[in-house]
Amino acid sequence: MPQDQEIPDMINDTEEDETYHLDTQKALSKHFFEKRENGWKHAPFEREMAFYESVRSGSMETVKTLFTPLGGEGFGKLSEDPLRNLKYHLVVSIAMITRFCINGGMTPEEAYSFSDVYIQQTDCCRNQEEIHDVHYRMTIAFTKRMRQIRNGHIYSKTAALMLDYISDHLHEKILVQDIADFVSCTVSYVSRLFRAEMGVSISSYIMQKKIEAAASLLQFSDYSALEISNYLQFSSQSYFIKQFKKYIGITPKEYRKRYYTVGWLNKKIEKE
Repeated sequence: MPQDQEIPDMINDTEEDETYHLDTQKALSKHFFEKRENGWKHAPFEREMAFYESVRSGSMETVKTLFTPLGGEGFGKLSEDPLRNLKYHLVVSIAMITRFCINGGMTPEEAYSFSDVYIQQTDCCRNQEEIHDVHYRMTIAFTKRMRQIRNGHIYSKTAALMLDYISDHLHEKILVQDIADFVSCTVSYVSRLFRAEMGVSISSYIMQKKIEAAASLLQFSDYSALEISNYLQFSSQSYFIKQFKKYIGITPKEYRKRYYTVGWLNKKIEKE
């Protein structure tokens, strides 16, 4: 008798599974149809992965180069409510960055603490501007912490401020005097401190970071070498090419041809 009672339950479970499967398939079919009709596509996978990798490696300059505000072209619609849609996307971004950073050496306890704090802040956001602010602050906070972990030590407050200034003004012509004024110290003091903590001169560090940003733009954007040279405030395109080859080993044109990515499986195309 007990066995006879189990059979209808199993049949009902199977029917419920089939109904659920059909409903899911209908929803997916509708979603795919709407995407085709509207010509909508997800953001390139390789660019998204490059962004998360740059956070994991603590590369602030590359993070800022690849950073894209939530909700723009290429972002899926996760809710009909615009604010809730952005919140969902931000929670996904926080979860992804958290796991990339754990993989990069951040302890799970610290990473999940970061995650909890920023998800709680996300939940309290009342408008899209607040969402974008949390998104940017979260990204920068994780990247800064990963930079400390990768370098094996925590910088002094003054050195950290100098690094932040360079990162924020990489698209400008940066003078040591400007950095000294920003941290309220003399040029000679910041020069000595920077070399002591970073192991290189300020000018060498700035050039290195400009070249790293240029390489990211060549690989993940459609900007020409001339546009990138102008954007990063090189005095001339020839000087940009010379410095790029010095640090990378090949010219910007060769780098673009070799590394310009159109697919995650190492598919490349030539791009002038």
